[in-house]
Amino acid sequence: MQWCILSPMPAFRHRILLIAALANLGAPFASSRLEAQWVHYPTAGIPRKADGKVDLSAPTPRTPGGKPDLSGTWTSDEIDPRHPDVPPNPNDATTSRRMINLGVDIPGGLPYQPWLKAVVKQRTANNAKDDPHIRCFPDNFLRAYGMPHLLKFVQTPNLLVVMDEWDAGYRQVFLDARPLPVNPNPTFNGYSSAKWSGDTLMIDSNGFQNDTWIDWNGSVLTEAAKVREEVRRLDFGHLQIQVTVDDPKAYTKPWTVLIKERYIADTELLDEICLENERSLQHMK
Repeated sequence: MQWCILSPMPAFRHRILLIAALANLGAPFASSRLEAQWVHYPTAGIPRKADGKVDLSAPTPRTPGGKPDLSGTWTSDEIDPRHPDVPPNPNDATTSRRMINLGVDIPGGLPYQPWLKAVVKQRTANNAKDDPHIRCFPDNFLRAYGMPHLLKFVQTPNLLVVMDEWDAGYRQVFLDARPLPVNPNPTFNGYSSAKWSGDTLMIDSNGFQNDTWIDWNGSVLTEAAKVREEVRRLDFGHLQIQVTVDDPKAYTKPWTVLIKERYIADTELLDEICLENERSLQHMK
C-alpha cells in the first residue's frame, strides 16, 4: 500500500490526502476539511441564486476589453468512475476520473511509444513507487487539473497566473503571443504563451523536464513535447480545456483529451506543503 501523508495541522486545512496504491484502484481518496482561516468566507461579487448558492450557469464574466475572464478558483468537474453515485462536493476539491489515466477516453488508451508502454506497465506493477508527486515534487499542469487540490486563476491583461495549492506551485501564461523559447531550461510546467481566438484562449507550451509524469499510471511528457490548450469559460461556473499533446519521443502520434473544471466559491487557497511531516518515503522503503 502506497500513501502520501500530509500534515494534519490546522494550518493545512482540508484534503488530508491518503493516496491508495495504484494496484488497488477501487480504494477511494480520503479527503476531509479542517477548520482554518477563510475556508468558509463568502466570495464577493459572484452571481448567486435566491438560496445563496453560487449560480454556476450565470453568464461568463468578461474583462473590460470584452474577453472572457478566466479568474477564479477551480477543481475537476469530472466524476471518478469508481464512485459514479457520489456527486462532487460543491465546496471542495474533487478527484478527476483522469487522475489515474489521462487518456481514459481515448480508444485503446494513450498511443505510447514501445519504450514508454513498457515503462508504464512497470510503474503500474510497482505501485508507482518512483512517482515524483509522492516524493513531493511539483505537478505538471496537465496532472494538476485532475488532482484533489484547488487551482486559482488570476487573469490580468498580459498574464494569466495559475496558483496550485500543492507545494505552493505556480504557472505563468503570457498573453502577448510571445514566441516560445528555442532551447529552454526545462521546468515542470514548461513555458506558456497564449493568444485569443474569439472567446477561446489558445495556449502553447514547451520546455518540459524529461520524464514529467502526467498521471498516476506514469505517462509522461519528454523534453520534445509541445502542448496546445484551448481554454473556454462556458459560463460562470465551468471551464472546458481541450488539450493536444504532440510528443514524438513518447507517443506514436499526437493525442487530444477534453478536461472539465468547476468553479469553487467561499473558500481560499491555503498551504499544502508535502514535505511538512512527510512520511511516504518511509512507507515505501
